[in-house]
Amino acid sequence: MEDGFERRTILKISWRLLPLIVASYLVAYIDRTNVAFASLTMNKDLGISSYAYGWGAGIFFLGYALFEVPSNLILDRVGARRWIARIMITWAIVSAAMALATGPTSFLVLRFLLGVAEAGFFPGVIYYLSIWFPARYRGRVISALFLAVPVSNALASAISGAILEMDGIGGLRGWQWVFILEAMPAVLLAFVVLRQMTDRPAAAAWLDDREKAWLEGELAAERSAVQAGGHLSVRKALTHPRVLMLSLIYMTSVTASYGIVFFLPQIVKGFGQSNVMTGLLTAIPYTIGVLGLLAWGWSSDRHHERRWHLAAAMAVAAVGLFGVAWLGQSYWALAAMSVATIGLYGSRPCFWPMPSMFLTGAAAAGGIALINSLGNLGGYVGPFIVGWIKDSTKSFEMGLYFLAACALASAVITAFAARTGDAGPRPS
Repeated sequence: MEDGFERRTILKISWRLLPLIVASYLVAYIDRTNVAFASLTMNKDLGISSYAYGWGAGIFFLGYALFEVPSNLILDRVGARRWIARIMITWAIVSAAMALATGPTSFLVLRFLLGVAEAGFFPGVIYYLSIWFPARYRGRVISALFLAVPVSNALASAISGAILEMDGIGGLRGWQWVFILEAMPAVLLAFVVLRQMTDRPAAAAWLDDREKAWLEGELAAERSAVQAGGHLSVRKALTHPRVLMLSLIYMTSVTASYGIVFFLPQIVKGFGQSNVMTGLLTAIPYTIGVLGLLAWGWSSDRHHERRWHLAAAMAVAAVGLFGVAWLGQSYWALAAMSVATIGLYGSRPCFWPMPSMFLTGAAAAGGIALINSLGNLGGYVGPFIVGWIKDSTKSFEMGLYFLAACALASAVITAFAARTGDAGPRPS
């Protein structure tokens, strides 16, 4: 098949699917992390300590982890279009309900329910992309997906800081408006997903017969190559050593990542800035982090290599986090945080193509969900530990050293324990 036809087909699929998927993930990420900005005034209003806030920020991931695997297996059966739309509407309702929190207990309960509501969205999207894009394109495709993370963090930082200034409007506090207003886009996008998303290539009326035949042939050849190494059932996939190793790598990485996300606004606020300026400054590291996302995704695909790219990215993240802890309450800490986000975001397009290198079908759906659910337990560990250390020491310094150690552990485990080979089947 000529290269021009292949490029045109992939471009056609990308323009059809990726803008909607990226927009949906952007909204999901805002709704799970906007508590970081709400906390600037919510914690005082509700009597929530740093310890209780860290626990609440992280308890989202316990609910998330419990329901990830069953959610993704249901998606494999009923199709991505309906199931992803259902997830989006459910999490939007719970996210808006966060405005009803009246104290630490209701805050914890609602955060847990938000995790339950969103469970299955991200691994469902990763699995969905694996049934639309050949392996050699997945690093770049996942880079495009993860653009939603720094963009959402930057947008949420700037917008949430401004929304906090709505304090008193309609008899509501600013932090309540953050939850209500930022939940609305998820409902609107859910209906777009129902209308626009196509479950599988065979059902795509917007692809012609030649394009469908080429894509289905490429993906079938990849599945055969993977299955030649031994077909895995869902049950075996959930206990496979590679799946468990990838879960550990991802958990240490996510611990470092969410330990930052949920406390960075409070760290920047400590510079003595207003809510609006805190939002704008917090957006800087996330914006710069896009460079790592694009560079590592492109290089990983170009060299057909994931493992060492992933190890290098997490090493960069560790250096950046160490720098933030060492520099303390200084604007230079923002530069170090930018280095950390370059590494953390750079790791994602190297990591997520790995499961589909040895998993297919329902085993891939279950395995990807397990990796994400176990890995995202780091989203509980990071904020919990940082919050506990902050309350104990009255400083973020030791908590940041802990996050740097987690990033370094992820790099070391990847370098010495991961055995996932290259990027998968190469072009014929």
